[in-house]
Amino acid sequence: MTPFRHGGDIVAFAKRCHYTPEEVIDLSSNINFVKPHLNTDFNTIDIAPYPNDEKARHATASHYGVAYDELALFNGASAAIYALMGYLRHHTHKKPSHVVLYEPLYTEYKRAVNLYGFEMIHINRYKNLDAPVPKNALVVFVNPATPDGMTYTMEALFAKWMKQGCRILIDESFLEFTQIPSVSSHIKNYENLWVLKSMTKFFGAAGVRMGALLSNRRNIAAFASTLPPWRLSAFDTAYILDALNDKNFTQRSHRANAESKAALSALLESSPLVAYRYEGEANFILAKLHIPASKLQEALLPYRTLVRDCSDFDGLDGYHVRIAVKKTEKYTGLKEVLHA
Repeated sequence: MTPFRHGGDIVAFAKRCHYTPEEVIDLSSNINFVKPHLNTDFNTIDIAPYPNDEKARHATASHYGVAYDELALFNGASAAIYALMGYLRHHTHKKPSHVVLYEPLYTEYKRAVNLYGFEMIHINRYKNLDAPVPKNALVVFVNPATPDGMTYTMEALFAKWMKQGCRILIDESFLEFTQIPSVSSHIKNYENLWVLKSMTKFFGAAGVRMGALLSNRRNIAAFASTLPPWRLSAFDTAYILDALNDKNFTQRSHRANAESKAALSALLESSPLVAYRYEGEANFILAKLHIPASKLQEALLPYRTLVRDCSDFDGLDGYHVRIAVKKTEKYTGLKEVLHA
């Protein structure tokens, strides 16, 4: 089992290359570089009362096309993952027999499964997508996937999982960077479906914690009864309400990301250090190098540029690197190293 890491640890990286965190060019963290237009003066927010997420819940439900009582909010998608694993482990009558992880995927899933003592089944989605799953398992599938951004047609997989009576968790944290439809329309048709949304990814605010789990009314009501109150701060809810009010944000974000991603793709395709580029649809690109990813990281130190070594993703090796889509001027150091 590989260790758990994340992109975006710019504080540790800055210390290593003797820069301040503000000077680091972070190409490791897949957070949208386009920001919504905000009108809120956060100095005016009243933080004396306990926070109330009712308005944010209504707005988020409307954004995702579900009812108010088909959604639970969390201080980030990771918090939602842990909460759901704990709920299924300790508060459901028919506990999942196993947790099936289609890998590679977000590393916090393995940590959560280990923490709550589930038996884990690993399926390499590159090589064995059609592998059988046991009855009554919890299936975890990320679409678009990470760290490669690949998207999948879900109908055949859904049919297989439903036949086995599985609970299904579809992680759509990066879906809004694409044009593919959400599976959330199925929550009324299949009672064991859960859909995860990470609003901090698309709205470019990892420091503001906002995630959501969608399911049918009965699931959400039972689930919510096990959760602590005040999961979001007043600042979290104010930010997301203001961000959702920027009606041109999605179009503006898609256009800017498409332009920058095209530039990054061309940069990788023309580099003699890059062996293969994965065809993903999210706001990052996974590439296999002719050199270890750690060597690329070392070469980028003088340029204060950080990329994501993907050797800790099961199914990948130390030659895989993920590079986030950012403003094109952020690629200057990367270009120098890739074409040295």
